[in-house]
Amino acid sequence: MEQMLSTFQCDLSSISSEIQTLQEQSVAMNLRLKNRQAVRSQLSQLVDELVVPANMISTILEAPVTEQEFLEQLHELNNKINYVKEQAFRETMACADVQHVLEKLKVKAVTKIREFILQKIYSFRKPMTNYQIPQNALLKYRFFYQFLLGNERAVAQELREQYVETMSKIYLSYFKSYTSRLMKIQYEEVADKDDLMGVEDTAKKGFFSKPSLKNRNTIFTLGNRGSVIGAAELEGPIIVPHTAQKSDVRYPFESLFRSQHYALLDNSCREYLFLCDFFMVTGPSAQDLFNTVMGKTLAMFLKHMDAYVCDCYDSIAVFLCIHIVLRFKAIMAKRNIPAVDKYWDTLLEILWPRFEYILELNIQSIQNMDPQKLGFLDTRPLYITRRYAEFSSAIVSINQTFPNERTHALLGQLQVEVENFVLRVAAEFSSRKEQLIFLINNYDMMLSVLMERAVEESKEVEGFQQLLSARTQEFIEEILSPPFGGMIAFVKESEALIEKGQLDRLRGEEARVTQLVRGFASTWKTSVESLSQDVMRSFSNFKNGTSIIQGALTQLIQYYHRFHKVLSQPPLRALPARADLINIHHLMVELKKHKPNF
Repeated sequence: MEQMLSTFQCDLSSISSEIQTLQEQSVAMNLRLKNRQAVRSQLSQLVDELVVPANMISTILEAPVTEQEFLEQLHELNNKINYVKEQAFRETMACADVQHVLEKLKVKAVTKIREFILQKIYSFRKPMTNYQIPQNALLKYRFFYQFLLGNERAVAQELREQYVETMSKIYLSYFKSYTSRLMKIQYEEVADKDDLMGVEDTAKKGFFSKPSLKNRNTIFTLGNRGSVIGAAELEGPIIVPHTAQKSDVRYPFESLFRSQHYALLDNSCREYLFLCDFFMVTGPSAQDLFNTVMGKTLAMFLKHMDAYVCDCYDSIAVFLCIHIVLRFKAIMAKRNIPAVDKYWDTLLEILWPRFEYILELNIQSIQNMDPQKLGFLDTRPLYITRRYAEFSSAIVSINQTFPNERTHALLGQLQVEVENFVLRVAAEFSSRKEQLIFLINNYDMMLSVLMERAVEESKEVEGFQQLLSARTQEFIEEILSPPFGGMIAFVKESEALIEKGQLDRLRGEEARVTQLVRGFASTWKTSVESLSQDVMRSFSNFKNGTSIIQGALTQLIQYYHRFHKVLSQPPLRALPARADLINIHHLMVELKKHKPNF
């Protein structure tokens, strides 16, 4: 029994050592498994990335580039090429086995892509092509260019140069022919150096006296020309020249300018976004690429504008063009496309000096205008002041949107010259009354045109309101003087004496006062009647004539009221002639009947 137990004990101890051995073996196997798994994941990724599947080879070699499968396999090929480059850098031996296969596939892919993109670029060159369609098609395959840029820079550069050369020529020829066709539908008669504000009507018979103004632009009047910078027209469809020629429609220069530059703005925005997207450029490099595509077109535009503006005397057209540029510049800033900024600035550098020069010519023409050359003068408004009013209100109303101080200054200068000129012409009339009628007619006409078109708070409106009011007051005194001058003079003298306290000096005036009281009572009605008729004949604007009559009658009532006051003073209070004085209220009621009902 003892022997059996000891044998059992011996067996147990050997089992314990076996278990220990098994544990050690298990740990060692575990470690080997982990190591193998780690190696396997590394190797399997390496093998997966390095192996070139048959499907990829057949697709790259045989499938058309436009198919989705080709694009997918191209992405895959690109990843493999990059991976092999990375592994070769780490000196992985297996890379050598697949490098030549990948190289051949890359060459094949590059060849197919190059042919495809070149074919698309050449398709732009076909006449009457809408090049936006192949451009949009290219954008779908922008990865092709990315692939070339990463793997075959020389081919990428070649395609980029081909694109730039092709598009540069297309834009230049399109805009060149569009511009020349547009200029054929401009108004036949345009302003020249004789069409200035201070040039007399007789100076150039052909221009102003032509009965047919169908094909002529108005030089000093805005009319509906301002609509070109309105929201509806500014971004409206561009003019189609052959349609306009068929229907014999003519346009002012600013409409042609808007159409030409809206086409430029539209194409520039689209082209800039395409270049950034397809050729993967940003910032200054995008701007440089855009300049190589559009540079010739922009240079041609500037040359055309320079040549046209040098010989242009239509200041409203030039000013509208400036405002079109300012608006287009704002539109592109809103779209966040800086492509044409420099061009807009250069254009403004051409337009502003010309506008200022034409304005200065007009100012000089009024300075040099000789009133004697106007021939027969009458008191109606002059055509020169009408031109000024129309022109000034046109410029002021356009200038409100993008105010410019230099323009304000030049308009102020023009206004001063016109005021001086009106005074010079007024001096040609012999009587002060005619001078005043002439001045009031001109100021009133300028004021009504300015208020109709420009804002009421403008400097010009304020200036002419003051002048009109001062001259009207003077004219009222002038027309009241012949019929009622004796009474007015007596009132003013007496009031001066009363103020000084010299009432006694009024005692010797009884006979004069009696004559004045009776004279007024017997003649005031006929005098007021003829005064009203005279005023209405003198002023071309009925409304203005009416307000002058009202002003004159009000002034007359005031003078008569003051006459009453003087006669109520002690030295004259007992005068029998006071019984013939007309009651003030009765006079007011009677005078109201004489107010014209316009």
